[in-house]
Amino acid sequence: MVLTISVSASKQLNKKIIRVSAFFNEQVGCIKNNIMKRILVTGGAGFIGSHLCERLLNEGNDVICLDNYFTGQKQNIAHLLSNPYFEVVRHDVTAPYFVEVDEIFNLACPASPVHYQYNPIKTVKTSVMGAINMLGLAKRIKAKILQASTSEVYGNPEQHPQKETYWGHVNPIGPRSCYDEGKRCAETLFVNYHEQNNVRIKIIRIFNTYGPRMHPNDGRVVSNFIVQALRGENITMYGTGEQTRSFQYVDDLVEGMIRMMNTGDEIAGPVNIGNPGEFTMLELAEKVIKMTGTSSKIVFEPLPTDDPLQRKPDISLAKKTLDWEPKVNLDEGLARTIAFFKTVVK
Repeated sequence: MVLTISVSASKQLNKKIIRVSAFFNEQVGCIKNNIMKRILVTGGAGFIGSHLCERLLNEGNDVICLDNYFTGQKQNIAHLLSNPYFEVVRHDVTAPYFVEVDEIFNLACPASPVHYQYNPIKTVKTSVMGAINMLGLAKRIKAKILQASTSEVYGNPEQHPQKETYWGHVNPIGPRSCYDEGKRCAETLFVNYHEQNNVRIKIIRIFNTYGPRMHPNDGRVVSNFIVQALRGENITMYGTGEQTRSFQYVDDLVEGMIRMMNTGDEIAGPVNIGNPGEFTMLELAEKVIKMTGTSSKIVFEPLPTDDPLQRKPDISLAKKTLDWEPKVNLDEGLARTIAFFKTVVK
């Protein structure tokens, strides 16, 4: 039996085939252009880590948040728990962890002096053993891994502003050395794993960062000033207040981190990520007093040992390599941060 079909019916069938084919080609193209990556973020419940997790989820990724909650807080990520592509694991990076992922952001480590000096041995272990464990994981599963290093690797710098080529001026046995030298050793490990085992690495050096979800008791200057001002307490100024810092808003940092992770394998870093706008501590305190409308007074205390007198990033490499520079100015960022602290400070 021979099946025949009219010319008009044949044309209609061909049109339907073309439409169906076009639909599937469009869907395949969408899938190719929006591949969901599985990403591990250590320290994901922390101040910076929670913002990074949120951004990665908003971009359509599957995110695993790893945290031991020493400084990370569950409320930082509570609003993400309803997302089916967000997974939380209580784990300490000083112990090995096994998972299949495409990328690893290694942020796990207490980052404020109050927290990292509480248990300096554990701080060193977190930086060094955490790096070894995450690099070992990246090596086994062939994942790309980013190390959240710090401007503290420059110590109390004798070069101003600080470029990535500057080796630093660090006291290896001072009260801050558990953090400074731990991060320096972690950078060494990243470079060694890259050169010896071809692990695809990215290193960024994060300068002073502030924003919503900072821990109110972390002892950092921005959170200290805001919390004291909102409580009507005297604002503690260490030293003369003439020492300088450069402050970047957390959203700018997260943008820089993602851009660094998305670079080609030929770009390993380190790359400074910070805001080159430089302010004295007195200028910051006066801004906070004005913006909060507090009656707080500034009181002066001795400068802590090895506290840097100046800190300012040279971001020429970030501009060239990542096409990145900070967008949020200090007044705008402080307004958002003060609004956040008003919801948590009692």
